[in-house]
Amino acid sequence: MAMREIELVQRQPPQEEHKKVTSRPLVASIILGGGIVALVLGLGASISLGAADIGLRTVWTAVFQYDPELTSHQIIQALRIPRALAAALVGAFLAVSGAIMQGMTRNPLASPSIMGITEGSAFMIAIAFAFFPGTSYLGLMLWSFAGAGIGAALVFTIGSLSKGGLTPVKLALAGAAVGALLSALSSAIAIHYRVAQDISFWYAGGVAGTQWVSVKLIIPVAVIGLCLAMMLARSITVLSLGEEVAKGLGQHTVLVKVLGTVVVLLLTGAAVSVAGNIGFIGLVIPHITRFLVGMDYRWIMPCAAVLGGLLLVLADIGARMVNAPYETPVGAITALIGVPFFLCLARREGRGL
Repeated sequence: MAMREIELVQRQPPQEEHKKVTSRPLVASIILGGGIVALVLGLGASISLGAADIGLRTVWTAVFQYDPELTSHQIIQALRIPRALAAALVGAFLAVSGAIMQGMTRNPLASPSIMGITEGSAFMIAIAFAFFPGTSYLGLMLWSFAGAGIGAALVFTIGSLSKGGLTPVKLALAGAAVGALLSALSSAIAIHYRVAQDISFWYAGGVAGTQWVSVKLIIPVAVIGLCLAMMLARSITVLSLGEEVAKGLGQHTVLVKVLGTVVVLLLTGAAVSVAGNIGFIGLVIPHITRFLVGMDYRWIMPCAAVLGGLLLVLADIGARMVNAPYETPVGAITALIGVPFFLCLARREGRGL
């Protein structure tokens, strides 16, 4: 019924450009199907490539006919499969989180890495290492969830207190300031309590060394978080028309925003607990997805998840190949893509300051 009402709204002369809703189901279906195929191929490449080159035939036999006596099979099962799966899941988490944030706030600069959420998670993980050594993977994930909430709360509070209210660029500036503060505090804690080596992984960002225990912990988060995101997709589409329009269509906007925020914190907290601070996926992928499939979040959510997972899998492969046999931090690879994209968006949105 809500989507029928949206169609009726579209037939009326819109007063503002952002109230238009476009949808390209055929294009979205092609992108979703092609993206899944590309993701599967990317996972195969990620598992086969590395310091020890392993053929795809060996990868196949290691997955379906595992022989614990073979070193190549051990490498694939213990190291490369968890790493590849973690990259796909973390990329999907960050992309969907960015799509939800941009849809709810109608802010094209919103993303977990820019809004201080990932830095908040890393900050709380630094506290966990310093004051609670020996914390389990589940414990680190819970600390990461708490940090994501703290980072988001600080950014929105500071941005709301600025003169003239909350604008996209002011929100991004508040996120940059809070992120820098939390990163500095994390570094101070790491140096003072001599845990810098332990948390250096979360600073750089990456999925190297991911173990099966981490993958098993984030799979339930993936099921819960992504399912909730899909359940909210229709409501976020309505909310993206504008809050007044959404209320006029009978939507409980506060409830949608609360549930959307919970999903973002859940997905981002899980992503940071596994891969650390990986930026710009949540900024770039939602924009590309909306450009391709339109403004219907029922298509944006699954397509963003697939494209986000594909991007991080490819970035992880690139991180291994740029300076082989040494590894480049994945965060640096995604930053090379995201920083120019962010600057272009900031320049365009800066006219609204």
